[in-house]
Amino acid sequence: QVQLVESGGGLVQTGGSLRLSCAASGRTFSSYAMGWFRRAPGKEREFVAAISRSNYKYYADSVKGRFTILRDNVKNTVYLQMKSLKPEDTAVYICAATLTLGDLRVAEYEYWGQGTQVTVSS
Repeated sequence: QVQLVESGGGLVQTGGSLRLSCAASGRTFSSYAMGWFRRAPGKEREFVAAISRSNYKYYADSVKGRFTILRDNVKNTVYLQMKSLKPEDTAVYICAATLTLGDLRVAEYEYWGQGTQVTVSS
């Protein structure tokens, strides 16, 4: 069992930056691939970024060059560094964990956090 708790969301102006954190419980964090998803009002949840156990990274086209995913296996934490934020980045950002191998953009994730709100004002 893995519990995930996100933090770091907030209100930021267009062009600003935020760093989201996702702290995981348990002693097997390094065994999991980690992902970030988001759900905007009235829209379905979408993939944002993911990082494999070996630090291979995936990004949605909409965030490439602006967002960076990092993991710290000592702190059991995955981060999403976001810069050059746009109003269309406004969403609840949700952390997830999976033991699945392969393409993390389409993997089934077993554990999900509650999410943290990010609002980008124009």
